[in-house]
Amino acid sequence: MKKIYIAVVLVAFFGCKKSYLQPDPLSFYEPEATFTTKSGLDAAVAMCDKHLRDYWSYTSTRDLSLPISTEYMLSDLAVAGKTDDGNIFADVATRLTPTSGENTDDVNMIKYFWDETFNGVKYANTIPSFIEKVPGLDSATKHEYLGRAYFHRAFRYLALCFQFGDVPLVTQIPTVPKQDYKTTTREAILDMITSDMEKAVAWVPEQSSMAYIGMVSKGACRQLLIKCYLATGQWDKAIEQANILIGGEGYSLMTGTFGTFENPFPSTWPITRNVIWDLHRPVNKCIWANKEAILAMPDRDGTDAAIQQHTMRNWGPMWNIGTLVSPAGKYMQCYATSSKSYNPNLDFNSAVGRGIAPIRPTYFAQHDLWAVNGIEDTADLRHNSTVGNWARMDSLKYNDPSDKVWYGKNLRLYNGSTLLCTDTVRDWFDWPHYKVFTLDPNHVGNPASNNNKGGSADWYCYRLAETYLLRAEAEFYKGDVGSATADVNAVRMRAKCKQLYATVGIGDIVNERARELYMEEWRHMELSRISWSLALSGKADEWGNTYNVKTLTDNNYWFQRIQHYSDYYNKNRVTVKGRVYTIAANNIYWPIPQSAIDANLYARLHQNPGYDGYDPSVVMWTKWEDAVADELKAR
Repeated sequence: MKKIYIAVVLVAFFGCKKSYLQPDPLSFYEPEATFTTKSGLDAAVAMCDKHLRDYWSYTSTRDLSLPISTEYMLSDLAVAGKTDDGNIFADVATRLTPTSGENTDDVNMIKYFWDETFNGVKYANTIPSFIEKVPGLDSATKHEYLGRAYFHRAFRYLALCFQFGDVPLVTQIPTVPKQDYKTTTREAILDMITSDMEKAVAWVPEQSSMAYIGMVSKGACRQLLIKCYLATGQWDKAIEQANILIGGEGYSLMTGTFGTFENPFPSTWPITRNVIWDLHRPVNKCIWANKEAILAMPDRDGTDAAIQQHTMRNWGPMWNIGTLVSPAGKYMQCYATSSKSYNPNLDFNSAVGRGIAPIRPTYFAQHDLWAVNGIEDTADLRHNSTVGNWARMDSLKYNDPSDKVWYGKNLRLYNGSTLLCTDTVRDWFDWPHYKVFTLDPNHVGNPASNNNKGGSADWYCYRLAETYLLRAEAEFYKGDVGSATADVNAVRMRAKCKQLYATVGIGDIVNERARELYMEEWRHMELSRISWSLALSGKADEWGNTYNVKTLTDNNYWFQRIQHYSDYYNKNRVTVKGRVYTIAANNIYWPIPQSAIDANLYARLHQNPGYDGYDPSVVMWTKWEDAVADELKAR
């Protein structure tokens, strides 16, 4: 894998030293030596699959700031939470620049998304670049490899188009350093990846005919094609593809308990078995009994693929700290099982993890989101603390034995009028335990461990529940509100909700995505895509606004949701270190990194409006065919 990673470099995007142009013949890797065999193609596909999982599981050197967390802190559902850091990424409107994110993984991972997404494009491009040199492949096998490569490239480019907007199009492995890329318009790129995904749907086999779960299947290609159709305004085609996934190919919503029931710490955190809990147990995500998983990403302890995801460390509150105390002034203990004070009934380190909250959910995500028809739906299993799925701060209990009065009693935020938590941003919030909890073998197998972060865990990329919500979106744009309502309610009924919609708008559909797909969907990117699709449709949002795709950097649905629903960016809250939460409409598109612009020596890349270096006169490719032809000339 390292050899593949080193072999092919997009010099223009990652910089170039002169020494790179003079490779040592003893160490320089020649891809032609590997990718002329079927095993070489398999290795390239495996790298694509592994790299896809990294967006959810990669941790920086300080094991903070999962890439997916950046997608959430720039959305309506979460904000940066590491309040003891004076460099916290809170004032986005001023801090988000073409040079922000350079070597600052714990602040945000925008640069990671740029670099690693183009790395993913590189891995995907390896297959079409070399497949004709592999002898003995029949047409069906060749098309299967190409279909998977197109999926991985299209997945990355759909993300780039709605994270960064107009970006360079790279479809070839350059045989010489290329430093004169031009930007290609988003519309042109979307046209290309839509066409590619139509081919992939035809070529890639269905999951039922494959030996392994976790490889890109026809269903995964179909799900991505639905998103491409939504991004290009082809509502009927999106609905047609969703109908096939929902009505055939062996997929169905899981409506009852299944697989393995995990209740690892019942004395501290008991779970009443339910379908939502089972659905999100890592052990159940990649099994044949799970008919809802369209594309799951294996990440198993004890294998070469294992990556410690640290979900509990990243997404849980920091309850083990002196800024959150009992009325007696004692804070919760994060004791190890070898401690003399250990009480298995109060072992919250094991039961919910030792969070440090690099990000934290908004009040909207914790509370207001869960009201439908003006009523909080307490039956919704995704927000149900009675069965153990949803974790509330006041469900934790004080566990310091020296706290004679409050030991074993539930946490409280106030003692009368006295606030017991001096940092409510980082230390006090509720969270979806069923999504966040993963067993950490480094903690479970080590009684002296005081740091339960969260272990390796299979993860979802696509589920059928999202297909229902994608179809509802297309139906709404088309004007079929009745069908859209039925699809949203189907997802709600599976979660045992009592409150169902009589009619839905785009806000209801997007809210249901938040309830169902928290930490699965790329929230910022999807809101950006929906902002684009909503503008294409001409339909109004929940406040009566309509939008124009040509002016989305001035006003857009992503920004309006933050303005209405975030209780941080829209209120300019101030952290304990004095940082002010701010965000602007143009931040819907992230700046093209300055390092990429500087490395592209012989042509100008287009910078987004609102950032240093923006110039509307920069020439871009408006047809993807022209961009590809320019690449081929360089070869």
